[in-house]
Amino acid sequence: MNKRVELLSPAGNYEAFLGAVNAGADAVYLGGERFGARAYADNFDTEQMVRALHVAHFYGKKIYLTVNTLLKERELAELSAYLAPFWEAGLDGVIVQDFGVFRHIREQFPGLPLHVSTQMTVTGVRGAAFLKAQGARRIVPARELSLEEVRKIKEEAGVEVECFIHGAMCYCYSGQCLFSSILGGRSGNRGRCAQPCRLPYEIYEGEKRLSGSGYPLSLKDMCTLEYLPKLLEAGIDSFKIEGRMKRPEYAAGVTAIYRKYIDLYDREGAEGYQVDPADMDKLRRLYIRSEIQTGYYERHNGKEMVTLDAPGYSGSDETFLAQIREKYLREPDKMQVRMRATVKVGEPLGLRMTAAEESEQASVEVSGEIVQQAKNAPLTEETVRKQLQKTGESFVNVTSCEVVLEGEGFVPVKALNELRRAAVSAFEQAVIAGRNVDRPSQSMEKPGETGKALVTQTKLPVTDCLVSSLEQLRAVMEWGRCRRVYVESDLLLSQRKEILPLLRREAPENGMEWYLALPYVLRERDKAWMERLTACLSEKETLFSGVLVRNLEELGTVRSWMRERPDVFGAYAVVPDAGVYCFNAAAVGFLSEFMGEITVPYELNAKEAAHLVRAAREQEVSANLIVYSRIPMMVTANCLRKTAGQCREDGKARRQFFLKDRQGAIFPVEINCDHCYNVLYNSVPYSLHGAKKERDRIGAAAFRYDFTIETGEQCRRILEGEFPFQDYTAGHCKRGVE
Repeated sequence: MNKRVELLSPAGNYEAFLGAVNAGADAVYLGGERFGARAYADNFDTEQMVRALHVAHFYGKKIYLTVNTLLKERELAELSAYLAPFWEAGLDGVIVQDFGVFRHIREQFPGLPLHVSTQMTVTGVRGAAFLKAQGARRIVPARELSLEEVRKIKEEAGVEVECFIHGAMCYCYSGQCLFSSILGGRSGNRGRCAQPCRLPYEIYEGEKRLSGSGYPLSLKDMCTLEYLPKLLEAGIDSFKIEGRMKRPEYAAGVTAIYRKYIDLYDREGAEGYQVDPADMDKLRRLYIRSEIQTGYYERHNGKEMVTLDAPGYSGSDETFLAQIREKYLREPDKMQVRMRATVKVGEPLGLRMTAAEESEQASVEVSGEIVQQAKNAPLTEETVRKQLQKTGESFVNVTSCEVVLEGEGFVPVKALNELRRAAVSAFEQAVIAGRNVDRPSQSMEKPGETGKALVTQTKLPVTDCLVSSLEQLRAVMEWGRCRRVYVESDLLLSQRKEILPLLRREAPENGMEWYLALPYVLRERDKAWMERLTACLSEKETLFSGVLVRNLEELGTVRSWMRERPDVFGAYAVVPDAGVYCFNAAAVGFLSEFMGEITVPYELNAKEAAHLVRAAREQEVSANLIVYSRIPMMVTANCLRKTAGQCREDGKARRQFFLKDRQGAIFPVEINCDHCYNVLYNSVPYSLHGAKKERDRIGAAAFRYDFTIETGEQCRRILEGEFPFQDYTAGHCKRGVE
């Protein structure tokens, strides 16, 4: 049988933490006052956090702190002071999204386990292995992965894996959602998501409406209780319950039920595993949407996963919640201890404290002041016992206290109190040490410099273009003033016979460089597609000089290409897209070990972007700024075409689907059947053509134009400065995000 899985529970406040511990959690994840992805939870102040760590360690539990947001430069400067008291109190791990945070903690707090948040969108073995090589102890992979993909990461990457088993589900791949950020300035990457996915939308194909007003972006909550044996047999290290924004009763109640069934499996195995329908009913009564499903573990997507009619929570059973409050929302039961005190004239006070239960081995002895000869009233057994049994808010309760008196001795009451406090403190530390709650050091192995693209910074920004259609490619070539053209990889493979001759003919004439843009998501299911792509790229005639990577799985994949085929790929430049977030100078430092360029993310304003570009330049890294695009607001494993009952695997009619919101805004949706994902684009183009002052202030080395649904004529007009659309947005260039 596999090693015991960790049950990891959420805590939005101290009461929820106590509930999770009492209900059987092995570990709790929680946020402090800063830098967590649940900015609107109660969260923990420093005093509560330190207290929680002491409680957790005494009872053999662990605490993981969430620092799983993207940090701005000024915030990163405050991170060390924020983490220091928790580090000193024995913090067991930190959950991170930001590359700069990852690098900062790795350098400033060596040995503190780094857990990679699901916000990093790890979708496969190579991305996980890459992060492990940088020092990650644990990976929380994308929630969209199948159980087989999770198993493969565990077995082949050799890293701890933590997976969600219960709670709310995001429609978008975590970390790849800009919907709330762009529409309302509340960034999910900064812990402030306004959940526009829970609002009503209509689905269109062209002019044809496929669905009335419903909730096609709202997934049902996950519940895997009946599926638990398969998860347990996959070797997953930690089972994670979602819900830091939910009530303490939820954390305790859900934890207690999953604890019951994990223990049942440990005792009986899969053969004896059977879920009581009453327990399923209890879960439904605990702040959950009216319908549940098992997530993506055995399906890639499907209409049955979506709450089309009612995305809101239906409330909870208050009687049941009251029962949970009474049972779990309290300080944990104290450990029973025995005391033996010795009070001998002329010798130091002595106190031995021992666990009353035979299963607990902790025992300590402490000494205090010298016992003086009493002049008037000598100490009595009753007086000594009364003072020593006052254990207050400690974790121990004295069941017996033997007092040995020799001679008529005296010490002040203060000395007895100090003796007791010293014994209790020493005993608690001995128990914690016996629990083996520690922070083992982590490997600092780093790969070599293979794949780092050294790019010379030019004084004036050059122009790069990304194209998604043959018509766009021809328009860009006719314009003829690009330094670099990124060709979508799906476009290359689907129209290779038309595209390759164009690239061979045009490159010598105008000096353009050809780069390949990899998909937004790369999964195990893309293996055959990747083989076709690498076969195509292995032909020298393709003329590609580099790749645009959009996730860590692709970075790991390209690095493996370089190692395995240096004759073909060794000179490739690697450029991270905006979704491989580089939010601060430390993130530049992290990425600079593998790439010589960054792309400025959409969520920085001009001032912040300018600071990032300067920091990159100081580290000899070139910065690219997207100045025109349809912002990819969501990248999803679920499919609107399939939800509308129109699934076709032939891949035709891409970018003909739309979402329409309550105000009539139309959001184009790319239905990518090659990789079975959707990309939801903003309803209006993003453009900085009217923000020359801000563009110049940022000082990027290259301006990039990303073309998605534009015609060739529209591309030409945009490049010539004749903006063809009435409505547009400058995004966060001026306003920024919270």
